[in-house]
Amino acid sequence: MILTNARLPEGALVDIVIEAGRIAQIHPASTLAADGATDLAGGLVFPGLVDLHTHLDKGHIWQRSPNPDGSFAGALAAVGADRQAHWSLSDVRTRFEFGLRCAYAHGTVAIRTHLDSASPQHRISWPLFAELRAEWAGRIELQATAIVGLPLLEDAEYASELARLVAATKGQMGGVIYPMDRLDERIATLLRLAADHGLDLDLHMDETLDPTARALPLLAQAALDMKFPHAILVGHCCSLTVQSDSEIDRTLDLMAEAGIDVVSLPMCNMYLQDRTPHRTPRRRGVTLLHEMAARGLRVAVASDNCRDPFYAYGDHDLLEVYREAVRIAHLDHPHGTWYRAVCTTPAEIMGLPVGRIAEGVVADLILFKARTLNELLSRPQSDRVVLRAGQRIDTTLPNYAELDAVL
Repeated sequence: MILTNARLPEGALVDIVIEAGRIAQIHPASTLAADGATDLAGGLVFPGLVDLHTHLDKGHIWQRSPNPDGSFAGALAAVGADRQAHWSLSDVRTRFEFGLRCAYAHGTVAIRTHLDSASPQHRISWPLFAELRAEWAGRIELQATAIVGLPLLEDAEYASELARLVAATKGQMGGVIYPMDRLDERIATLLRLAADHGLDLDLHMDETLDPTARALPLLAQAALDMKFPHAILVGHCCSLTVQSDSEIDRTLDLMAEAGIDVVSLPMCNMYLQDRTPHRTPRRRGVTLLHEMAARGLRVAVASDNCRDPFYAYGDHDLLEVYREAVRIAHLDHPHGTWYRAVCTTPAEIMGLPVGRIAEGVVADLILFKARTLNELLSRPQSDRVVLRAGQRIDTTLPNYAELDAVL
């Protein structure tokens, strides 16, 4: 296959030669003449998309467990009740696979999902994840992170069991970190547990607009003090947006020194933060992407929740995430390389050789009629063409009626 007059996201017009499922050559446009070439007429070509932070085990429960007031507390209560009542092996599998099928049709090649891991759910969801990862190999590369409240890790037997399960599945250790009693001690316990089992960390951090929520600098300092030997990724970091410039600078300096990566979840944060009945929200809650990138931190954006009490909408479409992130966080004027936040950068954080367009890599590509980023971000791009290893796939989305049996 030869694609001519293809526009790369940063603007170059090229011809792309695909052989045996890989990108064999990339040339300046119009330098190749070949029978059967496909002329994209300046249409954009993106690499396969990489979703660094999702909750596939929670997804698509809105119909049976809506959030009564759209608040964070309402989401916690609704998900907790739904998990207790419904999260059997078959229920989680049905909804998990529905999400994967949506993501695949949209052009996603890799996903990291958090798995609710309070006992006894960890004994259901983690073995199921291992099965699904094997079943989806070659379509979507899957990683998993345990999400658990830090107080639960004080049960040494449970903590050890969970860490061994995560390590055996080659996952990451996670947790939800916000102001709580003995926070320093609990962060230290988490770091020791991860270090003892050789686990990277992927954490929900300061997901609140309380300016006193300063767990992030505590984590960074603790990681530096103990010389934590593994990678750390933090998500949300909403409270930074309501802190003083001096506190922000101190925190970002510590993060840069500790080598902490960041994933922002703009749609979910905009949905939950500063929500009060009958009052228009005044604060966005989306973390400081520009300032973090200026410090040299690796920054990604991701889907987070999808059609569950934490976010009532979404379709596992990272192009939608990128489009909304541009609008919400002003990732434009210039657009620069911000598109990498949904492909190249999360792939690097996940340690995967995907999410980029280069000679020698697998030809996982998304072809658009849109010729500029402005055109791309102005429409949903429902007519996109998705190539996997150079072959066009069926991009028909699953029907919501398929979930009726579990909802």
